[in-house]
Formats: sequence, C-alpha cells, structure tokens
Amino acid sequence: MKRDFAQLADRHFDVLVCGGGIYGAWTAYDAALRGLKVAIVDQGDWASGTSSASSKLIHGGLRYLESLDFKLVKKALREREMLKKAAPHRVWPLRFGVPVFKGSRLSNIRLKLGLTLYDLLAGTPCSDQAHRRFSRAAFAERFPCLNPALLTGGFTYADAQTDDARLVLELIDGALSAGAVCVNYCKVTGFIEDKGRACGAKIQNQVDGKTAAVYARQIVNTIGQWTTEGDCRLTKGIHLILPKALGNDALLLTAKTDGRVFFMIPWYGLTLLGTTDTDYTGDVDQVFVAADEVDYLLTEANRVLEINWTEADIIGRYAGLRVLKQSSKTTPSAVSRDWELKVADNGLLMSIGGKITSAREDAAQIVNTLCENLGVDKPCKTDGRPFPWLPDQDYRLWADAALLEAVTLGIDKESAQWLIRRHAKRVSMVFQLIKQDTPLAKRIMPTLPFIFADLVFCAGHEMVVHLEDLLRRRIPLLILAKMTQSELRYLAEMTARTLGWDEATLNNECGMCIKKT
Repeated sequence: MKRDFAQLADRHFDVLVCGGGIYGAWTAYDAALRGLKVAIVDQGDWASGTSSASSKLIHGGLRYLESLDFKLVKKALREREMLKKAAPHRVWPLRFGVPVFKGSRLSNIRLKLGLTLYDLLAGTPCSDQAHRRFSRAAFAERFPCLNPALLTGGFTYADAQTDDARLVLELIDGALSAGAVCVNYCKVTGFIEDKGRACGAKIQNQVDGKTAAVYARQIVNTIGQWTTEGDCRLTKGIHLILPKALGNDALLLTAKTDGRVFFMIPWYGLTLLGTTDTDYTGDVDQVFVAADEVDYLLTEANRVLEINWTEADIIGRYAGLRVLKQSSKTTPSAVSRDWELKVADNGLLMSIGGKITSAREDAAQIVNTLCENLGVDKPCKTDGRPFPWLPDQDYRLWADAALLEAVTLGIDKESAQWLIRRHAKRVSMVFQLIKQDTPLAKRIMPTLPFIFADLVFCAGHEMVVHLEDLLRRRIPLLILAKMTQSELRYLAEMTARTLGWDEATLNNECGMCIKKT
C-alpha cells in the first residue's frame, strides 16, 4: 500500500469517495470491483474517526429486539454470517454471556424468548451457535469474574468480533488492488460545481500542503461525524481498556442506573469495557473521555464483579461519535441505528447513520445508485466475496501451517495467532523479515501479543504517515499499554528510516503521540 497524492491531481474519475471509514472503504472497494474509476480520500488516516472507536464487534444487536427493530437485526445477522465465511481471519466467533441477577430487569423467560428469536433471525436455531442456558453454579464457573452471590443463572449466545481499524485497512487495500486511487491525509477543502452540479473537489495534501483539483462524475460523502447535514444526531460512546478479566467469552451487562446495555469483551488479552451512549454537541475534532463517563462504566461494572476496578486500573481509553438519523426520542439508545442515503441539491450523495456490521450491504446500495446515475449495469461483487488478504486454500489448514512456521521462527504462540489474524496471507512477508533479522520475532512489550516484525512491516507496507497511525490503528499499542516516552522514542527510531523521517520529524512525531497518550 503506497500513498501517492500525485495520482489525484487534475484526474477525472467516475466516483470520488470522501471519507475513509468503514462506509467509504466498502463503497470504494465495491465500486472499483464493478469496474468504475474510483478515488477515495480522507482528511486523516484510514478509520481514524468512528470506525476505529467501536466496540470491535460484528453483531446483530441483541438489544434492538427490545425496540422491535427486527429488520435491522436480521440484516446485521445475515452480514455477520457472511463475513465470518468471507473473512475468517478478520471476523471471528465470539460468544457472549448474559447473566441473570436477582431483581434483573429481564427475566429468564424474556431472555429465553429474545435469544431464541435472535437465533432464528440468524438462521442458526439448531446449530452449535444457538444460545444455551446455564444454572447459577455453571454460569459462575464459566465467568468467575462475576459476583456469584448475585447470580441466579445465565445464558450464552453467539456473535462475532473484529479489529475495526484493520477491517477498514484491508478493504482500502482491496480497493487499491482493484484499481482505485486511495490517499489518506488528503483534505477536501471545497467542491467544484458545473451548472449547480458537483463535478469535483478541491483537495489539499495534509503532508506538504500542496493543493490540486480532482474531478468526478459522482461524489459520495461518507465522512461520518464531520457531516454538516442538519438531519443528523451525534451520540458519543467511550471505551476503557482494563486488565484481563475474562477467558474467551464476552459479557453483555445491563446498567442499573439507566437500563442501558454495555459490554465486557476480551481484546488482545485485555478487557474492553463499554460503551456509553450520550448526545454530543461539542467539537467533532476534539472528542475526549470525560470523568463522569469513566465513573459510569466502572460503577456499573463493579456492581456485578468480584473485582473492584478503579481509575488506576485503566490502561487505555478512547471515545467516538455515532451519526444517527434525527429522532424525537429523548434517549440516544432508543434511536434507530439504521442507515439512509441522501442526495443534496448539487447531486452529492451523503451516507447517514449505519453500523459497522451492515456497512457492506449499505455501501452496495450506494454503488447501485452510482451505477444507475452513471448508466452502468454492473451487479455488486462484495457479497460473499473472499476478503483481499484471505489465503486461496482452506483457511484452517493454512492457519495451522502458518502457526507451525511462526513458532519455528521463534514467535510465541499467542503472538503468532494474532499475527496470522492481523495479516492473513501477507504474514509470509512478515516471516521473511524475521528470517533476515531473527530478533524481530520478539514481543514489542512483554504483556501484549505484538512482535517487532509486525511493527516494521506495518511501517513499510500500510500507508503510515504519522507515528499515531502506526501505534494506534495499525498496532493499537497506544490504547493497550501505558507507554513511556522512551518506549515511544525507541519504536519511532526503529521505523524512522522506513518512513523517511529525519531527526526533526521524528521528534515532532514523538511529541504529538505523547500529547495524545
């Protein structure tokens, strides 16, 4: 993956996609596969907004059954099942536990009915993915982090998990391979119109400040929280990274104060706790985790846990904004997460709302509209299509062989499993780095399953511009560890030559990262 701003300047495309999150990535990939001449730009890094600030889940949304949003749940569950087959390295099964406590808002009977319906909508009512009911003792044994005195029983059900930033990155790489021009850190400063119709954009390279014009027959805005559409509602969600508290399963919990659902999820060997859901009217470029939001999550989790987390236990934190359709509902959680496509007076298409799980299907509708407007008759090719980095052979057999090779090269088993998931068939290129320099097989930090070869590979092959791109989205060290200034400096120096940084740039990059940790 190489970044080349010059490929955009004064070029004419069929489609210009503005915004490189999950919706923009799927739209560019789909359009390029259909043979359209595509460009996609983002003012920052790929997935640097909401698309890397999610709960890292590919799920139907069990809680939406309470609001009777069956259509949305069924749509998301269908996509979940498709993605697990098309991208087993990128989307993997994750089982959730739903504890039933004394005085729970939801009774055993209501949970049983809801989970049965969830299985039916997913088409898995009789499979090993179907929900299961547990006695108090059995559930407490499965989730020893819970306070057993509060339990009366529990259920488990199936959903799936991903690394959201890498999901977007793989789709961008797929779009590149299909012929699209993809440039991050490229800001749209204004649109060019001809007789009242948008026909291009003025762009600025955020790396060197150079400006240019790019022309397109159709333009799509997939800019998420930066959208200026008046019919949008922004809500904020935060997540905390805490020490390991779970095995391989996650937990779905209900807050006592307001009845909201939140999660405890295993992620890279630690625990992801979240999310909140509150209306947001502040600066979309300055979204922070607030003290009262931290207190809310820790208080609600500690109500039911054997452990008692404090703010000192927090390893990392992040916040993101969701773009929802405007609604009269007072509670953000009650607003539909469904998606819609709007058309501005100048012909600009605008993607509003949606979920990471169902983004592919929504993007297909965007490209269907583009094709209709352009007079192109090409069907969608993304449904069920193997992901760009998926090996050609049987994935399980391939992964077993790759794991054996990784261990032979000196990579510890846990790091090797994550490395294979993160890079899939490209992992052979990471192995090659280790063959040339064996110390690269070692972990970057003893407590996290990332090795130095992964860092070096990402720096050289994944369109990294800034140190934060590398250490937050390519490898999420900045949110999974409390990194010291010297540790940041060491990693920056290790990759500076690959990234073409001189001493002044290196110092600046380290300084910017330190401010954000």
